[in-house]
Amino acid sequence: MVRSIKEQHGIKCRRHKRFKVTTDSNHNKLVYPNVLDQQFDAKRPNESWVSDITYIWTNEGWLYLAGVKDLYQRAGRLRYQQTHDC
Repeated sequence: MVRSIKEQHGIKCRRHKRFKVTTDSNHNKLVYPNVLDQQFDAKRPNESWVSDITYIWTNEGWLYLAGVKDLYQRAGRLRYQQTHDC
């Protein structure tokens, strides 16, 4: 039913790229322990900090975005860096 309605109106799905695994866990390198163990309730400031990075493609090149958060304050700080691809 949905297929026929889409065909009648010329609606097509935009195909997404398949998921690509980028993490290789099969190695002999040092693996740090999970010291938080999913306990994200900090009792005092500067007790637990978490961070993450990502990158976003823009018309000017790759934008690298890093976020850092003190779990006690529940407020985060973001930092970004624009690169210039040649």
